[in-house]
Amino acid sequence: MHAAEHHGTPAQIRRAIWATRGLFTVLGVFSAVWGVHIPSVKRQYDLGEAALSLVLVAAALGAIAALFFAGRVIGRLGARNAAAACAVVMAAMLSMVLHWPGLPWVLASMLVFGASLSVYDVAINTEGSVLETAGGRPIMGSLHGMFSVGAMGGAALASGLLRAGVPATWQLSVVAVLVALCILVGSRWMLPTPTPSTQPKVHFTWPRGALLIMGLLTFAGMSAEGVMFDWCVLYLQQEVRMPHELAALGYSACAGAMAVMRFAADRLRARHSEQRLLQVSGTITAVSMAVVLIVGQPWVAIVGCGLVGAGLAMIVPILYGAASRVPGTTPAAAIAAVSSIGYAGFMVGPPLIGVIAQHASLTAAMAVVVVAATILALSARYVPEKAA
Repeated sequence: MHAAEHHGTPAQIRRAIWATRGLFTVLGVFSAVWGVHIPSVKRQYDLGEAALSLVLVAAALGAIAALFFAGRVIGRLGARNAAAACAVVMAAMLSMVLHWPGLPWVLASMLVFGASLSVYDVAINTEGSVLETAGGRPIMGSLHGMFSVGAMGGAALASGLLRAGVPATWQLSVVAVLVALCILVGSRWMLPTPTPSTQPKVHFTWPRGALLIMGLLTFAGMSAEGVMFDWCVLYLQQEVRMPHELAALGYSACAGAMAVMRFAADRLRARHSEQRLLQVSGTITAVSMAVVLIVGQPWVAIVGCGLVGAGLAMIVPILYGAASRVPGTTPAAAIAAVSSIGYAGFMVGPPLIGVIAQHASLTAAMAVVVVAATILALSARYVPEKAA
């Protein structure tokens, strides 16, 4: 049976692609507004860096724990119903984040927040995989590019609202409700995902050898990306002495540059050596972040954050592609193993920054991005090249 016949008509597939692009976009908006308002959480509950890192750890633990049951939830509900359910939970947790009576309540809500965000992320990526099969063409790069577009827009929106003097509590509540409504509407246009009786049994591949190298490099890249998204605004506000609304532009610059490069990534990978692209990406990231930390000037910092975003943009597509070429396993199992390690880096890296900042300084902690990018640049030669 033809893929289109199994999954839907060409018109249904096109509509589902546009809907899924929207679902990735609103996830970017949601994530950006949360990232911009991490300083608001710090201020609301009078937290130090170590206590704030506990908040991020709670979200990370919720997200990682959810990976063990996300597949079961999506298999039972389907990707579109799982996405809709997670939208309601995510919105409730974001709208309440500044209203809890104390830190223990915040930590508990962050566990739920991280878990719902993780399951939603898996659900829409599952839909993207279904759409690639149904449509017969790759679209994952553009989907992740739309996430970056949403993150850029969300950061710019939050910056504008802060500049207009809109209270953070109102911002978070309104954005949470609007995002939830968008997801509830958009998810209705998603294609149904395969049922447990029709899909093949999924086997997990333990990363070893070249696959372990790809996983560790993905961990480094996604750790740096997570650090930028969760700590960039606070760093610019606290260390560079930028107003909150201006510091949010650094987040927007990072997300915007990342979006542009993600849309260009497939074309660049087709024309150039992936080892060379990884070397250049790591070098741009390391040098740009080092300049931001050393110079410490507002507009240099904003431009530098943009260059860091551009440098980080292609790392995951390159490493996922390389993992799929590692012999001895299937591409799906290899990418799943590598992405699991990388996702752990995305969630675990940012909380560790708070611990380092508590014992040294936030500037010293942000140097983790420089270290991670340098490792990527120096290790690019271990990445298997694509076939000529």
